[in-house]
Order: sequence, then structure tokens, then C-alpha cells
Amino acid sequence: MRIAREGLPIFCTCNGADVGRIVEAVRAGVSDCAVWRGPSEPLPEKLLGWLRESVPPEAPSPEPESGHFHGILGRSAAIRKVFDLISKVGVTSSTILITGESGTGKELVCRAIHRTSRRAGGPLIPVNCGAIPEELLESELFGHEKGAFTGATTSREGRFQMADGGTIFLDEVSEMSPKLQVKLLRVLQESEFERVGGNKTIRVDARIVAATNRDLEKSVASGDFREDLYYRLNVIPVHLPPLRERREDIPLLVHSFIRRFQEKDLTPLRSIHPDAMAALSAFHWPGNVRELENLIERMAILAERPELRLEDLPERFRSSSPAGARDKDFSSLDIPEEGIDLRNFMDRIENQLIERALEMSGGVKNRAAQLLGLNRTTLVEKLKKKSLEGAKAV
Repeated sequence: MRIAREGLPIFCTCNGADVGRIVEAVRAGVSDCAVWRGPSEPLPEKLLGWLRESVPPEAPSPEPESGHFHGILGRSAAIRKVFDLISKVGVTSSTILITGESGTGKELVCRAIHRTSRRAGGPLIPVNCGAIPEELLESELFGHEKGAFTGATTSREGRFQMADGGTIFLDEVSEMSPKLQVKLLRVLQESEFERVGGNKTIRVDARIVAATNRDLEKSVASGDFREDLYYRLNVIPVHLPPLRERREDIPLLVHSFIRRFQEKDLTPLRSIHPDAMAALSAFHWPGNVRELENLIERMAILAERPELRLEDLPERFRSSSPAGARDKDFSSLDIPEEGIDLRNFMDRIENQLIERALEMSGGVKNRAAQLLGLNRTTLVEKLKKKSLEGAKAV
């Protein structure tokens, strides 16, 4: 039975006459025993209690037809493909790599996968690998022993150990250093690791779901990401479409976000004018669902009337063709007869783009850097050099 299904507990019954056989069975790996003399007697309470504890809680039924699927909203064909894939892979224990642009909802997808899995009764432990400094990430993931480094006054278990029996979500896994990539590869291959400063090997049973907004194949080609680790993570790929590829979901999302603030009595908003909805649906949303959610939060809090109108939206939503703004090639720009200072002009453009990225990311430098195609260190250096407000962002 253990070979057929690894980790399956085994419970045996006996008539109580042979204690030696009971001891032998336990030594052989039986989980527990109880005295039961046959069908003429009711099942022992010990066995019934064990069965109640062993059956995982039933996952909540998804409702894709209503546009709600384990916390994810959408009715478009693009997002329904994601729902179908989650339903198929959730019941497995395979490693999953979620890809998609920043703000598309990768953590929500991980939560849906966990809820539909046999590990739903276990913990779900999220880790943002890009938000934790490199020198602390190893300890955060794998734990440390007392005295492993300055300030380590006690031993501490890491996120992998916390996720035992459940799922660990490694967001922005592409930001891992080469050293940690090696250690993660070992966990994927052997399900074991050592704490920082320790020699004891710790085994762990945790499903790994990783996510990134980068093209890992390019990172592998450039030598920034291990090829063997990429293939270990990319067992089942789940790609999240950007919001601009599922515009029909925008009204559903907008109404859901407004309703959330209504329920908290934080806004007078009750509806949105069709012109305003059309403008939101036409926008290109580089920050995806997160950017839309942040905008509706701002509009809801600042609202002074029950209807959100076009004039209430920021200027960029009131332009004649917002959907094309992303692809603008600046061919209509004119150079005055007296000429321009190209260096100063480009510097102003760069400042505006940096400020916009920080606004879209809520001031989180790592996300802003990803929107701009920069690494975080380069963005920080530019902020300091330009003395922009975002220099104090996180």
C-alpha cells in the first residue's frame, strides 16, 4: 500500500489476543492499531477519530460561471483557460511555475492551486524572493542555528520547514542568487536541506509553486538562472494573461472593487458611468489588475458622489486613444526651429517614466524596476542621482 501511494497511513485492527503481532506491525510501519473483533461490533472510536482527522477538508466549490474562482475574478476565455488548468494541476503534487506580468495575480493563482490540492489542510507559506535582501533570504527560507551569524541568538526554522505538509510559494524566484539557486535545486531533487550554520539534514514535504514576471529562458541563456533549476521548476507552466488581453473582465473587476469599499462604508460610490467604464476598458493597464485595483481604491476614497464619471478619472484615461498609448512611437514630436537640448529632454522623459512606474507600483522599488526593465540597484542609483521623491520608497 505504501508503494502504491507514498505517505498513505496504514491502520490495522486485531482481536487483542496477540500483543507480539501488534508490536511487530507497528515496527513495520503501521500508523496505529485498535482492538476490533469483526463486523458484529461497531468500528472502534479510535479508528473513527483517526479517519475524521485524516480526511482533508473539502475544497470550496469553484464557480467559474459566475466569474469567481477561488478568489480570482474573470469570465473571459483567456482567464477561463487558467481556471481549467488550475483544476487539473491542483490535485497533483507537481512543481508549478506561474509566469505573467507584474500585477496579474500570480499569488492568487497559487492560493487557488493550494485550495484545490490534497494539501489544502496544510499551510501555504508565501515568500517574496525579490523583497528580501540576498544576505537574509537564505536564513528566511532555510532557517538558522543559534550563533550562525551576528544577532542569531536563537535557532529559527525557515519558511520551507513551516510549509511542511503544505505549499511554499516562491514569488519572484528569478531574483535568487546563484548560491541560493543551488540550494533550492537540492530541495527540489532531494527534499532536504541544512539550516544556515547547521549540519543536521532536515527533510521536508512541501509542494513548491514558483512565480516570475521575467522570461526565465532568456535568464538561462544569459547565465543569470540555472538551466537545471529552470527545468525542475517548470514541470507544469501556468501563464497568466495581462489585463489588456482580457478587457471583457474589467467591468466585473471594477464593480467588485467598488463593492468591497461599499461593504466597509468607506465610499459613497454606488455605480460607474458608461463613459468612465469605456475609458477604463480601453486603457492598456501596464500594471494590470493591481494597477486597476489601486486606481479604484483611490477613486472610491476620494469620491464625493455616488457615480464615478469620466471627468473623475486621471487625465491619461481621458485621452482619445488610451489603448494605443503603450505603442506610441513619438513620430509626431516636433523639433522647434531653435533646436532642443536632447540630453535635458531625455532626462525629463526618464524622470516622468520613473515617477509613473513608482506610482503604478505603490512605491515598491522592485516592482517599479521591473516595469522599467531595470534591476533594482540601477533604479535606486537613478533615484539618488536625480533626487526624486521615490528615493525613500521601499
